[in-house]
Amino acid sequence: MPFTDAKEEDFEEIGSLDSDELYEHHRIQVDKGQALLRLDKFLMDRLPNVTRNKLQDAIKAESVRINGNVTKASYKVKPLDIITVTLATPPRDTDVVPEDIPLNIVYEDEDLLMINKPAGMVVHPAYNNWSGTLVNGLVYYLQNLPTHRNGEIRPGLVHRIDKDTSGLLVIAKTEIAMAHLARQFFDHSIERTYYALVWGVPAQPKGTIVGNIGRSLKDRKVMAVYPEGDFGKHAVTHYEVLESFSYCSLIKCNLETGRTHQIRAHMKYLGHPLFNDATYGGDKILKGQQTGPYKAFVQNTFALLPRQALHAKSLGFIHPTTQQFIQFESDLPADFVAALEKWRQYGQVLQSRSQGL
Repeated sequence: MPFTDAKEEDFEEIGSLDSDELYEHHRIQVDKGQALLRLDKFLMDRLPNVTRNKLQDAIKAESVRINGNVTKASYKVKPLDIITVTLATPPRDTDVVPEDIPLNIVYEDEDLLMINKPAGMVVHPAYNNWSGTLVNGLVYYLQNLPTHRNGEIRPGLVHRIDKDTSGLLVIAKTEIAMAHLARQFFDHSIERTYYALVWGVPAQPKGTIVGNIGRSLKDRKVMAVYPEGDFGKHAVTHYEVLESFSYCSLIKCNLETGRTHQIRAHMKYLGHPLFNDATYGGDKILKGQQTGPYKAFVQNTFALLPRQALHAKSLGFIHPTTQQFIQFESDLPADFVAALEKWRQYGQVLQSRSQGL
């Protein structure tokens, strides 16, 4: 029997997940006595809930592999073959109400959309957020979005970012684009760069954080890092300090994997939680005095940026049709820029004091 991994669990408990790929992965070992049979027909029998068209699109997108190699629908399955299948999966909801919600579309063609999501927008409907989401707006904007097929909702999401994280999202407009992009996310070949404002300054200006990420054993709404053992999912974040302000620093993060709350959990594990990240303790003064003008400064900066200081800055991938690598960049939003300028000014004051000016 096929098995699946990387499926979302207890989605409602953690709200809008941050970055986790939306795919399901099947691994099938063909029986010893299996007669020669076309791959698409074989998979139709083994995956009865998947349509033939979706399977054929997945094969074209190289999301179905035989013994690790790409193949064609006409391939004859042989005994003991190992077949892996990667499919984009829809959220569990059964109905989405189209809503005329402004979308910041930075690019669009026949295959995909690039959206610059504002902070505060939930990506898709879920518990306590049934309306006003990105998907509600997408269903309204794209009447031909692959949705409401055979009673299923199929918004073209292959990844997402958290409600209070701003930045770029790619949306697939066709089944084959969904399959192609889902494969790239599964293979971790997508280029993803985030900017974050964190408490303190990392000891090393560049580094790599490696540590499994899974739900906290104390609070299932929070993700924790497990550097040893088998618990959680393998996660790798590369970071670089771009600017430092003594008590805070601006860092660039490149994701090698895409786990839930990966940057937020990894930076806390490193000892540098994101500025104003209430979930991971960054909404408190973690560096500097707890009183006086500095306390007022931090509180004012929290007010300017009333969320975790995290922005999905760039996204790059192989285009599903042209097979060319394309990359998109987004500017930091106004609230992030305002907080950053406050810290720059404060950093200049500190530097002047240290020089006796």
